[in-house]
Amino acid sequence: MTLREQDAPAGRAGPLRRLLRRWEPGEWTGDATGLTVVTALLVVIGLVMSFSASFVDGAQAGDTFGVFRRQLMWVVVGVGAYALAARLDHRIWRRLAWPLLGLALIGLVLVLVPGVGITRYGSTRWLGYPPLVVQPSEIAKLAVLLWLADVLHRKRPADGSVQRLEHLMVPAVPALVVLAGLVLLQPDLGTTILLGLIVGAILWVEGLPGRMVAGFAAAAVGAVAVLAAVAPYRVARIHGWLHPEADPLGTGYQLIQSRLALGSGGVFGLGLGSSRGKWNFIPNPETDFIFAILGEELGLVGAGVVLGLFATLFYLGLRIAYACEDGFGRTVAFAVTAWVAGQALINIGTVTGLLPITGVTLPLVSVGGSSLVTTLVALGILASVARRAPRPRPVRTGGSPT
Repeated sequence: MTLREQDAPAGRAGPLRRLLRRWEPGEWTGDATGLTVVTALLVVIGLVMSFSASFVDGAQAGDTFGVFRRQLMWVVVGVGAYALAARLDHRIWRRLAWPLLGLALIGLVLVLVPGVGITRYGSTRWLGYPPLVVQPSEIAKLAVLLWLADVLHRKRPADGSVQRLEHLMVPAVPALVVLAGLVLLQPDLGTTILLGLIVGAILWVEGLPGRMVAGFAAAAVGAVAVLAAVAPYRVARIHGWLHPEADPLGTGYQLIQSRLALGSGGVFGLGLGSSRGKWNFIPNPETDFIFAILGEELGLVGAGVVLGLFATLFYLGLRIAYACEDGFGRTVAFAVTAWVAGQALINIGTVTGLLPITGVTLPLVSVGGSSLVTTLVALGILASVARRAPRPRPVRTGGSPT
């Protein structure tokens, strides 16, 4: 077969197929398979629990399957996005980082325009028209991750030496200040913390000394404390976290009900669908506190399985990051891993009372379309980084090259 004959099918292929062939990564690896299996299991668990945790509120609203149908729609979109991201070479995202960051900034500004943003639970975070509603701050997490990884990759010294401090901080700090400022105006302290976590993870893997990372982390904790102190509702949340029994029907109500649900689950749980907490006792049972419902219905065993899946995802993410020979891919892999694992820890810490309530959802499990799709895209990119096998070079059979 001649080279012309080999290229003919690609020439007749559609634009998407040509793009996939041009930007296809290496062979599928064991790490990519493991990551895909763990991700799929968490998505399935989330889909099952989304119905179990929401059908009471749905029935009272007149549509028992409403939340489940909407979440199923987002799962279909997210799985397709994961498959596409895993199919494309991760380096293509370097070209898309700037447009994605611009899109996130536009969305964060539009959310704050009166009459444009959608307000729920006291925060204005959403754009669109139900059921197609998106949360720009979720897009911002992926956008700043890809953009900062690309910028620092371009600035990396050719000799492989560690970047100078100013080269690390100049793009990172202004971007974080702008994005975090817009998100805080919604207000959304939880996402602000996650943006700081993502930027901090990137700076650390790019060479920021550990003592400086610790210093910035301490400064961030202080800033969060100040932000909490200047907002009365945040002060109430802190007090409800430290002394929930002092106001069991007010600031401490949600945490007390969460602990009661987890405790009543025992080892094996009350059974799927048998939660008592979702009967108007636990606020937001399908979003922020879905882990409490899961622990009540599936017990310590079910909660342990979910924790084990996130631990496995964290392990695979680190393996993929350390094995990647491409600087951009290594930074993206580490930051995605830190983001997903860190968000899971914050959510579970909130539900169990180890951390104050921040409004952070459980990745892949909680109900929420923007969070689900964005997280699946990020994990799809991580799977693409895992497909690191080099392309086979064409074999010459003799004669001069053509």
